[in-house]
Amino acid sequence: MPPQNTTNRLRPLLISQDIDSFHGLQTVNTYNTTRADASSANLQEAYQAMLISQQTETEKLALYRAAADAARLAEWEFHNAVLAMKEVVRGQYGSDSDQAQAVGLKKKSDRKRPSRKKTVAMA
Repeated sequence: MPPQNTTNRLRPLLISQDIDSFHGLQTVNTYNTTRADASSANLQEAYQAMLISQQTETEKLALYRAAADAARLAEWEFHNAVLAMKEVVRGQYGSDSDQAQAVGLKKKSDRKRPSRKKTVAMA
């Protein structure tokens, strides 16, 4: 048997088939094995541990999504507050002031004037 790569998640279809097999085994009254890892008690424990871990993952994923949403909204609130501050600085000090340049705006006098491009006549 090749070594198992446990760093990748199992496909949901495969897990579903395993659960169906486990439930099917519960109908077999005469199942008895000497392998400890294949015993009914071990299968039941592994199944319960999987369900608990999946529930924990789902709960933490919900918390993560809520935290990500809160962070995203906080970032937008900060960004909008900075934009409002820049508008106030531009209105209070003018668009050609050093204060406007200090908050990251470009001075009006530093802007390059648009110029027409000369067209070259083709012969």
